[in-house]
Amino acid sequence: MNRRRNITGGILVGASAFSAISIIAIIVVILVIVVIGAKDTLSWEFITAFPENGMTEGGIFPAIYGTALMVIIMSVAAVPFGTITALYLTEYASEKSVIAQTIRFAVRTLATVPAIIFGLFGLGFFIKFVGGGMDSFFLGGELKWAQPNILWASLTMSLLTLPVVIVSVEEAIRTVPRELREASLALGATKWQTIKKIVIPGSLSGIMTGTILAISRGAGEVAPILFTGAAYYLATLPTSLSDQFMNLGYHIYIMSTQSADVDGTMSIQYATTLVLLLLTFLLNFVAIIIRARIRRRVKA
Repeated sequence: MNRRRNITGGILVGASAFSAISIIAIIVVILVIVVIGAKDTLSWEFITAFPENGMTEGGIFPAIYGTALMVIIMSVAAVPFGTITALYLTEYASEKSVIAQTIRFAVRTLATVPAIIFGLFGLGFFIKFVGGGMDSFFLGGELKWAQPNILWASLTMSLLTLPVVIVSVEEAIRTVPRELREASLALGATKWQTIKKIVIPGSLSGIMTGTILAISRGAGEVAPILFTGAAYYLATLPTSLSDQFMNLGYHIYIMSTQSADVDGTMSIQYATTLVLLLLTFLLNFVAIIIRARIRRRVKA
């Protein structure tokens, strides 16, 4: 019996190790192919220069700037709302509550909705309904907000990443020991004071984890911003929330599908892909550093 268990355990360990090594190998192969393809184009000028001649010359700085700005606005919109929702589900709502069950069903449904549907929703709700209403009410019908821009694209992307944030934060809140809550309440603290002083500080690392996952998901998505704000070629940076913006993922998509010479722009596509990967890693790295500092403060 013990021998059979040892054999079974060895098989499971071997299968797990093989799967992990395979995943790492696939990532390494992808990175090597991208780096080799981008080596002739990637340079400091390519990163910092503005596009020229229909994006076939110059650089991609507006796309880098637009992607980073969109991710920041998306995180500012999604993380607080997702955290509040997770706090309600874990601290206030009963497990058998109809409202809580409805919210969880909605979160699960959002997580399975195709990304392109979010883009169509953003076009209909944010641009046509909200933006059109703002133009009619505040600007007397002048067209400003009822058109694609970086604000509507970021809010659409925040809806896409919202389920990831809610689930991550909810799991982090559940890791805070119940005894700490009970001790705080026993000492006379209110429900909100307990959440503010005990629950939120104890789950900040989980909130940052949700932010990291949201950044990783949102930085490379293209479908939700096709109709809501992304532009292929802009030689200027967005100066307000009502401006359109360039996006690295959208730029790669257009160059690989709509370019007159796809093979001729292959090196640009690889270089842009590598920049997108590096930008995503950089944003994640900043969030990881913040999370590590928060963990040290909580332990102290």
